[in-house]
Amino acid sequence: MQTPFYTRRSFLVSAGLASVAVLAGGSFSSRAFAQSGLAPTQSMRGGSNNYRPNAPMVEKLGNGFWVHGTVRRAGDGAPLKNVRIQIWAATTLGGERAPQNHGSVLTGPDGAFRLETAQIVPNFGQPHAHLAYDDADFQTVFLRPVMPSPEDTSVRADFVLAPA
Repeated sequence: MQTPFYTRRSFLVSAGLASVAVLAGGSFSSRAFAQSGLAPTQSMRGGSNNYRPNAPMVEKLGNGFWVHGTVRRAGDGAPLKNVRIQIWAATTLGGERAPQNHGSVLTGPDGAFRLETAQIVPNFGQPHAHLAYDDADFQTVFLRPVMPSPEDTSVRADFVLAPA
């Protein structure tokens, strides 16, 4: 009697290995983006701390410190214009929860954004900013870039967004 090529045991082993691969490498969609081009940005741990939905559009949140970056589409890396990015941080004007430290900006035609704020100060020992994309067109992403030094005068955060 010949053993069939595809047995129940080989099926279970294959299914188990596929499950491990998905858990280790993320979802099929993020791997598909990675294979075809630019992979989407993953949210950072602690990025949504003290988040306030619909932060107002602002021209600036203080003087002397710059939060900047770019927003691109996953896959082809095309710059995304008129995308709202929310920014908040603990600054010399108050903590992360202070309304004067929360604001939103739009990206330009090149996908770049830039917002001047008061100097960011350490919060829980680390100087850092929080940035968010949370509109409906793409998947929500929260970032929390940490500055190497409290004396830094800028911090950069780049988004690569996947369709919702």
